[in-house]
Amino acid sequence: MRFFFLFLFPSLHCSPVNSQTAINDSSQQSLTISAYGEFYYSYDFSRPFNSEKSNFVYSHKRHNEISANLIYVKANYKKQNYRANLGAMVGTYTEYNLASEPTWAQFIYEANAGMKLSQKYNLWLDIGIMPSHLGFESAVGGDCWNLTRSLLAEGSPYYEAGAKLSYTSKNEKLYASFLLLNGWQRIRKPTAISDLPSIGFQVQYKPKDRWILNYGNFIGSAQPDSLNALRHFHNVYIQYESPKKWGLILGFDLGIDKYNPTDYRLWYSPVVILRYKWTSCWSAAARLEYYFDKQGIIFPTLSPNGFQTFGASLNQDYKINNHIKFRLEYKYLQSKDAIFNNQNERNHSITSACIFSF
Repeated sequence: MRFFFLFLFPSLHCSPVNSQTAINDSSQQSLTISAYGEFYYSYDFSRPFNSEKSNFVYSHKRHNEISANLIYVKANYKKQNYRANLGAMVGTYTEYNLASEPTWAQFIYEANAGMKLSQKYNLWLDIGIMPSHLGFESAVGGDCWNLTRSLLAEGSPYYEAGAKLSYTSKNEKLYASFLLLNGWQRIRKPTAISDLPSIGFQVQYKPKDRWILNYGNFIGSAQPDSLNALRHFHNVYIQYESPKKWGLILGFDLGIDKYNPTDYRLWYSPVVILRYKWTSCWSAAARLEYYFDKQGIIFPTLSPNGFQTFGASLNQDYKINNHIKFRLEYKYLQSKDAIFNNQNERNHSITSACIFSF
């Protein structure tokens, strides 16, 4: 089958780049340029007529065609007391995930600047468009253990715009931030949303090497199509990576929209991800997840039971070096109602990807 093209290179040897040399070189520069590209081919066995996967999918959206999920070029500037990021992007991720933003904003990967507020403490103020402070997955697939994004990630913000006050302890075990935001995954704040800014908070603690304990939240105005409800959202995850082979992520999202003093609507999502590194080149990851959104707050379906979906996926990765990676994933979804493109309760898909990063 065509989607197995990723494994046509079994004779290539894994040859990692000397990362220590790269770090030493970059430390002498205040300006660095990076680039990322993720090209994919995905086959959805429901065979959607318009070549688009279900409406709750935003990443790796296209069916039966070779596409670019995300391509970006980013410049990072850093001095002792100042820093800035500016990046431009294209791809199907931007086409679908930023469809509600003005055209000028749909190509911005990052655009932010920050200044250090204290000479004694690692305290920073950053303002602009930034990656979301919520969750353990991002739009950058190469940084995620699984090829495709979880339902938990698709149902929460990938990016945000506003101001962030952050603190990192001297031993770098504790990180905390407080944010004022334009809304739930919004660059430009819609006029239909409350005049009050949304707020967010994140605290991350690393009690030992290879352990991460994280809590993040969002409180504020939801999107206009939810009738300007007050949203309370909480994200918790634990991440562990063994010194050699195993890795584990346990995550949980809980959200509540308040429409009036007596109308509360709830959704939640648990997820478990297990990763195993066969060698320095080969690794595999398995994911089990469930998403409960009976009232269709995040994923509207207009079906009797709303969005109540179980998911399982398994992916195999092959890393040639620190710049190139090949990935292959099988995903299975099962819902209470026939919400998928083929009017069925089950959905199967296979996705392959080739990632370049420099």
